[in-house]
Amino acid sequence: MWNISLKMFFPCFGLALWLGLLAPAAVQSQEREKDMAARGQYIFAVAGGCACHTVPKGTPHAGGRAFPIPFGTAYATNITQDKETGIGSWSDKEIRNSIVKGIRPNGERLLPIMPYEVYSGMAEEDLKALLVYLRTLKPVRKENLQPKVYVSLFRPLVTPLWLKLFGRFSNPPARAPKNSVERGRYLVEHVSLCDDCHTPRNLLMVPRRALYLAGSKVGVLGEEIPNITPDKETGIGEWSRNDIAEFLMTGTKPDLDNVQGLMAEVIEAGYKHMKREDALAIADYIKSIPPIVNKIK
Repeated sequence: MWNISLKMFFPCFGLALWLGLLAPAAVQSQEREKDMAARGQYIFAVAGGCACHTVPKGTPHAGGRAFPIPFGTAYATNITQDKETGIGSWSDKEIRNSIVKGIRPNGERLLPIMPYEVYSGMAEEDLKALLVYLRTLKPVRKENLQPKVYVSLFRPLVTPLWLKLFGRFSNPPARAPKNSVERGRYLVEHVSLCDDCHTPRNLLMVPRRALYLAGSKVGVLGEEIPNITPDKETGIGEWSRNDIAEFLMTGTKPDLDNVQGLMAEVIEAGYKHMKREDALAIADYIKSIPPIVNKIK
């Protein structure tokens, strides 16, 4: 009887031990996933909550926002987890390729109104976390609108040519910079889209690098984009680093006026969750660049 009991006991004990070892590993895996999602949520916020994918006062992230482009109009797409109209059926690699390469799962090129060139410089650790967070977005069924273009074959012919002539893709670092000024540059150019909005473009939508962050009288949506270089007359050279940080997190200017338009949207959708040290890093970087005289108002 004793021998029979031992034979029955040891397999059960082994199974219990195996399950006991698996349980902590599963918990740790879940915790890592939660940590990654939280990090991704922060990157999403610092990217302005991807506000361009939301129609003002509309359903968040469901697309449909109109953007004028040469010879037509493009529309932001649904980035929720809906499997039919969003990106819920896309693999991580497919989502990644759309963000940093501008390539859809079917191989089509996204129009460069989607700033995949900018995002191509996002650190690998931030991009991985962002992918995890995107999987948490509530699915919303909303059909995507096709671009309205007045030149046939605009997307398959003009987009690759434009990218070949003017595209500027980056080699991403494994980790985001920690030094204040370098982190500020990283956020400005590859996450928060300050460069993408505040650097004016020519008629072909090519950024005018000689006017880096110097603003435009007519932005992408037709509104004025202010000069945010340290020029004291036409930029924000009179603002302190704390003024800039406070503005990014609250939308309140040093004169206590509140910002309006798309900047107000990205603050509400994401920047207001920015850590103060990141807001100050952006301020340090902006104050380090050459001032450019470019009067907007």
